Amino acid sequence: MKIIELAGIGPSPMAAMLLADMGATVIRIDRPQPAALGIQRPLKYNLLLRNRRVVALDLKKADAVETVLRMVERADALIEGFRPGVTERMGLGPDDCLRRNPALVYGRMTGWGQTGPLAQSAGHDLNYIALTGALDRIGRAGQPPSVPLNIVGDYGGGGLYLALGLLAGILNARKTGTGQVVDAAIVDGTASLMTSFFGMQAAGMLKTERGTGVMDSGAYFYDVYQCADGRWVSVAPIEGKFHAELLRLLGVDPASLGEQMDEAGWPEARVVLAATFKNKTQAQWCELLEGSDACFAPVLTLEEAAKHPHLQARASLIEVDGVVQPAPAPRFSRTVSPPPIPPQEVTKENTQTALADWFSKDEIQALRAAGTIE
Repeated sequence: MKIIELAGIGPSPMAAMLLADMGATVIRIDRPQPAALGIQRPLKYNLLLRNRRVVALDLKKADAVETVLRMVERADALIEGFRPGVTERMGLGPDDCLRRNPALVYGRMTGWGQTGPLAQSAGHDLNYIALTGALDRIGRAGQPPSVPLNIVGDYGGGGLYLALGLLAGILNARKTGTGQVVDAAIVDGTASLMTSFFGMQAAGMLKTERGTGVMDSGAYFYDVYQCADGRWVSVAPIEGKFHAELLRLLGVDPASLGEQMDEAGWPEARVVLAATFKNKTQAQWCELLEGSDACFAPVLTLEEAAKHPHLQARASLIEVDGVVQPAPAPRFSRTVSPPPIPPQEVTKENTQTALADWFSKDEIQALRAAGTIE
C-alpha cells in the first residue's frame, strides 16, 4: 500500500503514522522551508512523523505539483489536511488527482468538514468537541467543562477515522477499480464516538448536569482518590461482584455504604472511600489491590507508565533513537509491525531513499537536475 501525505499537523499525521506503523509505504511531502505548524519541537520528538520517508517540494511551483501528480498515478491514497479548496487551488484537488488515477482514495482531514456554514472557519480540537456535545459531558458536577488532551477530537475523532476511512476506501477501490474522496471531519468522528451517549440521551438515561452519572465521576465507585503520599489511584468496579471485592480489600463494611446504585448514598460513600485511601501510600495500595478484581490502577505519570511491569511485559512503550514512545498498535500475529524508524530530516540521502519507492534512478536524477528537489 502506497500513500502520499501532504504535510500537515495533528490528525492527518496521526492517520499517516497509523498506516505506516502497519506497513504502508508513506511518503510525506514537506515544505522547502519550515512553516509555523502548531507547537514546535525538535524533529526527533515529533513522533507523529515517524515511520515514513520525506521529501521537500515547493507546491507553489508547477513542476513540483506535476511531480506529486506523477506519484499519485502510482499511489493507493493521498492524505491532505488543508482548509477546503486549498488543494484545488494548488492543482492537487480530488478531480486533478482522480483524473491521473481513477482508483485513488483521496483522504481529506478537517475539523468542520468540507461543507457546512463553518467549513472555512479556523478551529482546533477544543472547538470541535465543544460543538458536538462531547466537551459538555467532561468534568465534575458544579464545575466548568474540563479541557482534555486533544485525544478525543484530533486523534480519536480525526486521525483514527481518517485511517479507517482510507482502509475501507482502498479495499473498495481494489475490488471495483474506482476510487473516491473520504471526507474525514473531526466533528463527524467525535459525534460518532458519542454514539452511546446519544442513545442514553434519547432513552432519558443521561442527566443534564455533567459529573453526576456512573462513568463521569458522579459515582464514588468510578473515580480517583488521593493517597497518604499525595499520589492518586483509580477505582472502577461498576459490577456488583467487583464492587464487593474492592470493599473487602479496603476493609469497608458494605452495609455502611448502602446499596451501590442508590445515588442518594453516593456522597457519604465517597467520604468513606476518600478517608480510607488516605491511610496508605499509592505504592501500598498497589501492593494490596493491583492484579485483583477490584478494578484498580494507579494514576501514573508518562515516565512511570514506561516502567510499569505490565506495559513492560507487553512492550507497549518502546525506545527508538533514545526517545520513549508507544509501540505500533494494534498487534498482528503474522504481519508483526517492526520497530518504527525515527522522524526523517530532508537531506539528499533521505530524499533519494524516499523517492526510490516512486521513481527510477534516472527519474530522480532528472528531478534533481531540474531543481524540483534539492
